[in-house]
Amino acid sequence: PDAHWSRLQSPSVLESSNSLDLSEIMSNYSYDDSYVTLDYDAAPCHNQYCAHFQRVAPTFLAVTCAAAALGTGALLVALTKQPHAWGWPHSRALVAQLAVGMGLFTALLPPVAVGIGQGWRLGTGLCRLTHLLWHWSLFAQGLLVASGSCSTAWCRWDPRSWRLAVAVWAGALLLATPAALASGTVGAPEMSCIRRSVAVLSPAYLLHLALCLCLFLLLPAVLLVATLAVPRLRAGWEPGIGASWLLFGLWVPYSVGLAVDFLLQSGLVQPTCGTFEGFDYALGLSEGLGVLHCCLGPAVLLATQLRC
Repeated sequence: PDAHWSRLQSPSVLESSNSLDLSEIMSNYSYDDSYVTLDYDAAPCHNQYCAHFQRVAPTFLAVTCAAAALGTGALLVALTKQPHAWGWPHSRALVAQLAVGMGLFTALLPPVAVGIGQGWRLGTGLCRLTHLLWHWSLFAQGLLVASGSCSTAWCRWDPRSWRLAVAVWAGALLLATPAALASGTVGAPEMSCIRRSVAVLSPAYLLHLALCLCLFLLLPAVLLVATLAVPRLRAGWEPGIGASWLLFGLWVPYSVGLAVDFLLQSGLVQPTCGTFEGFDYALGLSEGLGVLHCCLGPAVLLATQLRC
């Protein structure tokens, strides 16, 4: 029995004339890839959004910029030629500031278009400055629309309206600061200026996300409820106060997209690879819809004023 046990423990290898070498097996194996199927829902994802965005975005921004410049110019001419034709809720003081905000937003579109098409070569500092001005104009317009919806302070230029204007623009600049801190540049595969160059759970980005959701989701909801509940505000809706709400309507989908993006990036929601790819396109389209406010806003305000 001991001899038999020792033979079982020995590392000897049995060979026979019928055994084949591994190299012979592989040489005789023919591989046919016609039967191979690829699962695109499995990692790695094959997302083509960035390449599509770089092709489409510069042209879209250029056309939007040209239309916005014409619309804003026409709006400024109407404010100058007919100063007494603008009344609450579209008072001259309010519309003039909205025109400044849309003009500032429009002025940023050409460098953004060039940066997307040819790579960002202006450095991290100017990238953050661009995002600062971009969100400053948006937040200022949102605060202006909100204040004009529930107050008659913009009926005329007086010390009260001047103080309110300073507070609105200074407050909007302060609210836009986290957007600048969260943005930055990346160098792969080519230099780009991106909105979020920090971790999704970083304090700067969390604060920026919270401000966007408050200004473009929570604030319109609160104003809508207040307008329906207060008779004076409900009566003022008829002259066209809804026209200035176009800003909220166009940026609400993007705000919802930012909230969903946070859930995906933070791992609170576990999607498939296809969900990630489709959501990138949805988020890009929603941002493009929001950008249209700078050319649709002046046209809607002018059409409302002419009808009145």
